Amino acid sequence: MSRYYCLDHPDVLTLATEVMEARPGRVVLAESPFYPGGGGQLPDRGTLAWTGGEVAIAGFESEGGQLWHLLAEPLELPAAPVEARVDGPFRQVMRALHTDLHIVNAVVFQDFNGALVTGVQMNEDGTARIDFDLPEADNERLRAIEGRVNALIRQDLPVRQSHVAEAAVFAEPGLIRSRSVAPPPTADGQVRIVEIVGLDRQACGGTHLASTGVSPPISILKIDNKGRHNRRLRIGLSGVA
Repeated sequence: MSRYYCLDHPDVLTLATEVMEARPGRVVLAESPFYPGGGGQLPDRGTLAWTGGEVAIAGFESEGGQLWHLLAEPLELPAAPVEARVDGPFRQVMRALHTDLHIVNAVVFQDFNGALVTGVQMNEDGTARIDFDLPEADNERLRAIEGRVNALIRQDLPVRQSHVAEAAVFAEPGLIRSRSVAPPPTADGQVRIVEIVGLDRQACGGTHLASTGVSPPISILKIDNKGRHNRRLRIGLSGVA
């Protein structure tokens, strides 16, 4: 996959760019500020605007190494300058949820003998679920991590990104935390690493906050047993969910 502009510039919500290729109801942009979704994170919302018009983005689709932006109307835009506008509040909810899920992941990984993630899903209402392979876990002990997670949020730990060779990701223990999914490498064979300084370091392809303190506190809303091995934690952002 190519390297997404939004991952290197997550605070850019409005970008002047050009339509490079167009079909009815879809376009490829020279540069795109939109995150197309993946790894349980919902895709960005927003619009494309040009002289005399504006259309909502309805979704994204990869084809032949290109990211197609699906339009809410069957328009065929000319190859011309446009302004891509990301829905800022929605992006911020996703960034906060994703960052907080990394904190939850780190605490469970440390406190429950390296338990791996089996699934993640973020929701537009400021809630999310994260599933762990935890066959013998005490649910009350899991619920008790809420205070520690919120203390780590309040510490305002910096969040950084880097890239390492794909082979190095599998050679370093702890960089892959999922039983089923690993972030795809970029076209040059690199994998993106997200680090919460002093707490966590793992491969990830989503958008995150610049520091943990930007997030509101979280609540653990519910813990479900999903089969013999799976524990599902449902979390919510305070003041959002």
